[in-house]
Amino acid sequence: MNLSTPLTISDLLSLIKQSVTVKGMVDFPITGINEIHSVHKGDLSFVDHKKYYERMMQSQATFILINQEIPFPEDKVLLICEDPLMAYLDVVNNFVSFTPQNTAIHPTAKIGKGTIIQPNVFIGENVVIGEDCVIHSNVSIYANSVIGNRVTIHSMAVIGADACYFQKRPDGWMKLISCGRTVIDDDVEVACGVCIDRGVSGDTYIGKGTIFDNLVQIGHDTHIGKNCLLGAQSAVAGCTYVSDNCTIWAKSAVNKDIYLAPNTVVLAFSALDKSVEKEGCSFFGIPGQDPRSKWKEQIYIKQIPELLAEIKEIKDKVADLESKKKKKMDGNYDNSSYDNSYGLSFDDFNDRK
Repeated sequence: MNLSTPLTISDLLSLIKQSVTVKGMVDFPITGINEIHSVHKGDLSFVDHKKYYERMMQSQATFILINQEIPFPEDKVLLICEDPLMAYLDVVNNFVSFTPQNTAIHPTAKIGKGTIIQPNVFIGENVVIGEDCVIHSNVSIYANSVIGNRVTIHSMAVIGADACYFQKRPDGWMKLISCGRTVIDDDVEVACGVCIDRGVSGDTYIGKGTIFDNLVQIGHDTHIGKNCLLGAQSAVAGCTYVSDNCTIWAKSAVNKDIYLAPNTVVLAFSALDKSVEKEGCSFFGIPGQDPRSKWKEQIYIKQIPELLAEIKEIKDKVADLESKKKKKMDGNYDNSSYDNSYGLSFDDFNDRK
């Protein structure tokens, strides 16, 4: 989130409801508030786990709320406090607030020429909708969402709802307030029941010409490129970058914070948990693998019961021959009862032993 009026360090400290120790040069203004995935130079951000210290120090963030002093670059300012997340939320809550709406379409919303709004559509504060769009009944478009030209949104879709971004605490889950947007480019088709969450602090972006089937979920701060297709009940988690011309088929899932190269294909009923750097690759299964290898694996798995039956048959034959050999050695074996249906003689068996 960019600030319309930059803050000074003094302004910032007046918003935080806990003791803060400042380390570093403080001569430059705070121009934005963003979490680690969306930071830019001049931004305030926070980190409260050692796992992310190095990543934050290497990020573009200038002002960093942190729970202990560590070595830091000269172009950054450490704001050391007991609870960085709570301090961050103190600042965010000063700029983001929920205002109840008593009209279906907020008076500040801007709707382009030729756009059709069907009955029972909710459009929030500062929403921008382009020209020649069709918004069907029972669609909800939350505050600050931006929708391009010639976009179709079908019933029960929700655009710009809060991110599912929580931190586990001893007394329950702490919600990280969403102050970002959802931005949908031109010529996008959004089917029934699709949910596209807004960014925690940046934008969730949907590229031009992308198609969504029913019941797709897009997480916060995720980028979906141009001309992508997402099948029914597929899901892309937060902070993931899906490049242009990717296809994610029905009931498939893509993990958070990963990258998909252009023309990646995720086949139906699959899950992708790692980044894809090579263009034009396809994936199938859980976790996603090369489809041919995965299909061969499934064929081999189907053969396991047959192989186990063959092994049992061989074991039974060996046990039978062992029993007959023992009887013969004990002098209790009746040669007339010998069954050679196995194609083996005792001499053969002894040779093999």
